[in-house]
Amino acid sequence: MEILAFGVTADEKPLLERAFAGQHEIRCLDVFLSEDTAPIAAGYEIVSSSVNADLGARVLRTLSAGGTKMIAQRSTGFNNIDLDVARQLGMTVGRVSYYSPHSVAEFAWTLAMAVNRRIVRASIRTRDFDFRLNGLMGRDMHGRTVGVLGTGKIGEAFTRIAHGFGMNLLGWDVVQNPACLELGMKYVDKEELFASSDLVSLHVPLMESTHHIVDSAALRLMRDDAILVNSSRGGLIDTGALVTELRAGRFAGVGLDVYEAEAGVFFLDKSLETVEDDTLARLVTFPHVVVTSHQAYYTSDAVGQIIDTTVANVADYLAGRTSENTLVPDPS
Repeated sequence: MEILAFGVTADEKPLLERAFAGQHEIRCLDVFLSEDTAPIAAGYEIVSSSVNADLGARVLRTLSAGGTKMIAQRSTGFNNIDLDVARQLGMTVGRVSYYSPHSVAEFAWTLAMAVNRRIVRASIRTRDFDFRLNGLMGRDMHGRTVGVLGTGKIGEAFTRIAHGFGMNLLGWDVVQNPACLELGMKYVDKEELFASSDLVSLHVPLMESTHHIVDSAALRLMRDDAILVNSSRGGLIDTGALVTELRAGRFAGVGLDVYEAEAGVFFLDKSLETVEDDTLARLVTFPHVVVTSHQAYYTSDAVGQIIDTTVANVADYLAGRTSENTLVPDPS
C-alpha cells in the first residue's frame, strides 16, 4: 500500500521512508493538507498529516470522497481535526500520544534564557562587530519564581530544569503531579501564579477551556519585568492583548514558539511576500520578543518517536486494532 504524507520537512522525509521501508510505500509532500491540497489524496486509503494541517469538515469530506479511510496525524495535538465529522464519515484517526517531553521542555528554557540574556540581540550586534553591552543585562534565574501552567510530562520536565536552576516552583493544573510536588512545587490558582512569577511557561493543551487562558486580565496580573514563554499552542495567548501590553513597555521578555494564527505561515518561506498579519508583524519588531516557527519538538529523538508511533498506528489500523493513540473510533 502507498501512503500519502503531507507537510513533510526535508529532515523528516528520509526518516519516514526508512521507517516504512519493507512495509509500505510512502509519498512525501512538503505542502500542507488543506482544502486546496486535499484532492491530491484521491485514491489514498491512508493519509498522514502534520500539526498545522486543516482537517476541518470540508477537508475530511473531500478526503473521504476520494477514498481515504485513515488519518495518521504526526503530532500530539489534534485541535485541528473535526473528530465528530471523522466519526460520522467512518474514518479512523490516530495521533502520537507521547514523544520526548524533554525536546519541548528544553526548548522552552532555550527561549526563556534567550530573551532573559538578550542572546539574539547580542548575536546580531557581534556580527556587525559591535561588542557593547548596553541593553544586554539579564537576571539570574536562581532564587526567582517560575510559574508552570500545566504540569504533565512536558511541564514536569520543564519543572525539573527549573529546580536545577534553584528556583521557587509554582504550578497550576487540574491534577497535581506527585513528581512536581516532590521537587517542592506549590500548586496555586492561576491568578496567584500570574501575579507571583518572574517566569511563566505554558504547557497545557489547547481546548475550549484553555483558549486564551492568558488573556488581557492574566497579562495585567503579571509583573512588569516578568518573562512569558509559550511552546505549547498559540491559541493559549490572546496575542492582540499581548501586543497591547508590549506596546506599553511591559515584560522583560517574551518567547513564543507558537502563534494562534500560524497556519499558512509557519513552516513556510514568506520572506519575499508582504506580511498581511499586522499582529504578527508588530510582534516580531519588539526587541525583547523572540518568535520561532513551532520547532520545540524538532529533535531527532522526538521526531523519531513520532514516526515510529505513526508506523505503529498504521499497522494497528490495517489489523483492525485500536490503541491509546486512536482518537476515532473511540478505543474500546
